[in-house]
Amino acid sequence: MRLFHRLSKTRVFVATIAALTFIFAATVYVRLVRAQSSFPDAPALADSELVAQFRRVEVASVSDALEQIIHKRMYMTHRMQPIFTAKFAGFARTVQLKKDEGNSDPEALTGMLEAIDQGSTDSVYVMVVEDGEDIAGMGGLMGTAMSVRGYAGAVIDGGVRDVAYLRKIGFPVFATGIVPSTSVHHYRFDRAQIPIVCNGVQVNPGDIVVADSDGVAVVPRVQAQAVLTLAQQMDYKEHSMYALIEQWKSIVQAVKKVGRL
Repeated sequence: MRLFHRLSKTRVFVATIAALTFIFAATVYVRLVRAQSSFPDAPALADSELVAQFRRVEVASVSDALEQIIHKRMYMTHRMQPIFTAKFAGFARTVQLKKDEGNSDPEALTGMLEAIDQGSTDSVYVMVVEDGEDIAGMGGLMGTAMSVRGYAGAVIDGGVRDVAYLRKIGFPVFATGIVPSTSVHHYRFDRAQIPIVCNGVQVNPGDIVVADSDGVAVVPRVQAQAVLTLAQQMDYKEHSMYALIEQWKSIVQAVKKVGRL
């Protein structure tokens, strides 16, 4: 009888502890849910801060992040080269020129110039010159106008000229060639602020264009924050691996440890 009484007490004690544990866990869970619901989603970065952060990540990491998130190539080919080593990021301002050989219209390229004057700080001039690898889509005058308006840089699917002057004023340009030719009497302004395909990559007005020594990539505006976050994580992992490789003298061990290649 005494043994049965002791067992009953033990069972009551165990059941009480279990019930209290369940109540405590449920209370903690409810508090966590309430706490999480009381905090709104992280606010979207302001445009200026978003661009500033993209300027601090490597284009290679941005390209890798784009591939993982968008599942397609968003970087320009090796033919898109800088006139000097440069790193920039900004919002795309798109322009397209069409062939119009032998035209004598003094207004044929006015729209191209007006598009420059409508841009501002953190703009990136992105222009497609139809079959224009051997035609200078821009030169020193246009570069000066962009520079004083605060443009971050220019990306030309075509040629560029007045390179010595552009280097002198420090205005960064990526282009598919350096040539002395002019677009005057050979081309006509088509449209601005429209979707274009620049060196094989879709660029919409307002997309974020990032460039550095590795090349140029385009980040669709709607995925910009997700791409930035992932690119920052990739940068951190890669930069932390340099010291590990030097310490262990093994890239295999470093990749296993950090998981970035």
